[in-house]
Amino acid sequence: MADMGEALSHPDDGKLRPDMFDHCEDTTYPVRVGDKWTGRILVCLRDGTRRFSELRVPLPAVTPKVLTESLRAMERDGLLTRVERPGVPARVEYSLTPVGRGLLEFMDSACRWNRDNREDILGARRAWAGRHPA
Repeated sequence: MADMGEALSHPDDGKLRPDMFDHCEDTTYPVRVGDKWTGRILVCLRDGTRRFSELRVPLPAVTPKVLTESLRAMERDGLLTRVERPGVPARVEYSLTPVGRGLLEFMDSACRWNRDNREDILGARRAWAGRHPA
């Protein structure tokens, strides 16, 4: 996929162009950290391999079904690996792939940006709500 660099650069006249995204092969980006659980699962796996039951400890609000769906989607996207260990009961372990580990740096930057700008954003939301009562 081509990167967004060209689309992000502004034309000399400052106008939006109808072809500004034509160079992009696909407009669906595979980054999944915007959903509710992926970022938290990545952090849980930061220090190494974990079993499903271990992941449930810091994520009590996620149902087993949703956790399973999130883990499957992350596996599908190449962010983690799932390994079944034989036994009774069978043990399933999850580990980050290099691609998944690379997202941790992105998340660290996003979290830092959020911390640095949190008060400004919350202030803007309060001001907007004051101008737009429910």
